[in-house]
Amino acid sequence: MIKAIFFDLDDTLLWDQKSVKEAFRATCKAAEERCGVEPDKLEEAVRESARNLYSSYEFYPFTQMIGINPFEGLWGDFPDEDLDEFKQMKEIVPNYRRDAWTAGLEALGVNDPDFGQELAERFPAERRKSPFVYQDSFQTLDALKGKYQLLLLTNGSPDLQNTKLTITPEISPYFDHIVISGAFGKGKPDPSIFEHALSLLTLDKEEVIMVGDNLMTDILGANRAGIKSVWINRHGKERNEVVPAYEIKELSELFPILESLK
Repeated sequence: MIKAIFFDLDDTLLWDQKSVKEAFRATCKAAEERCGVEPDKLEEAVRESARNLYSSYEFYPFTQMIGINPFEGLWGDFPDEDLDEFKQMKEIVPNYRRDAWTAGLEALGVNDPDFGQELAERFPAERRKSPFVYQDSFQTLDALKGKYQLLLLTNGSPDLQNTKLTITPEISPYFDHIVISGAFGKGKPDPSIFEHALSLLTLDKEEVIMVGDNLMTDILGANRAGIKSVWINRHGKERNEVVPAYEIKELSELFPILESLK
């Protein structure tokens, strides 16, 4: 019988991709007004330069293990003291932001590092202004609260994930525990973070189900830990070799699954 539900945060309860998209839209619009660049082309160029720069840093393998993507690097400050790599990130990230935006502008023929710096500072402010939550998140959590133990299991930097929860203050109170990979030291899909979460609830793996949007972290990790997995595939992504126990398109579809497992 299922006694607890583990939820992923980004793009499962919070619509992080939309928040990032909106922050890019607003920041690139400011660039269009200043120097006439096409906002969509600038976004594409900055995303590409960010990915290339990010993967060149010494801390890149760490960010992959903890689960911090290049676009989180464009707005997080990483004051976290849990691990040495966060100290490196804190030091490098301001230049990374400036360089990513400056290179994006350069790709469109605008050579202006000062404006690159300005856009690099604007993007985090825009990202903080645009938290989006999926429509069905609160209805689902309302219906589950009190019937199941709820645990939030999220990859990322503690400071940045907590910032997301601070700007969406309604989410945290639903959860009995919040486990963040950067505080634990390893991220999904490593089974040890799932085992750690189980130990907090003193439950066996058979008594828990994991709900998440990412096949390679949420679902693969749950599978490795022997925990039933529910893949929420809101945007019609293709499956790969990772097979979830269940697949749903919206969170309300979780209830018949839970009913069948009673």
